[in-house]
Amino acid sequence: MTAGRPGRPVRRAHARRALAAGSAVAALAAGLLAGCTASDGSTGTAVEGQGYTSGDGSVRTWPADHRSTAVTVSGTDFAGDPVDVADWRGDVVVLNTWYAECPPCRKEAPALVDLANDYAARGVHVLGINGTNDAGAAEAFQRTFSVPYPSIAESDGRAIAALQGAVPVQAVPTTVVLDREGRVAARVLGLADASTLRGLVDDVLADDAGTAG
Repeated sequence: MTAGRPGRPVRRAHARRALAAGSAVAALAAGLLAGCTASDGSTGTAVEGQGYTSGDGSVRTWPADHRSTAVTVSGTDFAGDPVDVADWRGDVVVLNTWYAECPPCRKEAPALVDLANDYAARGVHVLGINGTNDAGAAEAFQRTFSVPYPSIAESDGRAIAALQGAVPVQAVPTTVVLDREGRVAARVLGLADASTLRGLVDDVLADDAGTAG
């Protein structure tokens, strides 16, 4: 037996440990990258099953004659008051999933605040849905960004479950625009660009005005 042979098993062991460490690092990195997003792998109705990765700012719209039935979203906001989008039927509603520590949520917050303020007189309501934070963290976020609209404290998952039947909501943030009949008209998976969001709302307002005429 030569002097060099006893060292080979040790080198192989080092290689196995290095490979395992590399796999662990890769898994950790993937988890961090997926922190505010998830894969949109749902299937089913024409509204569902779009087959692309969520969270990348992708926009999907539905013409009036291809929209789902009205969705029902209700709950209690962080101030303890009941909220039900059915009370806003006849107006356009913008739903936004978020949580305080999510970087894209913080980045898009000013655009949503401006939208809520600028479009309120046109019959547009904005509603947040937060299933992560307690009232302290959520209200601190709302104070930081001077948020004028309520957010549902989504502790039981009912609001998201109600939406899932019509449109996949598997990224945070996700923004959904409902027409005046409460039907899903548009969706943004991931960070919503301010001009894109306003354009979507303008389109739904215009579509609904044309239908009403």
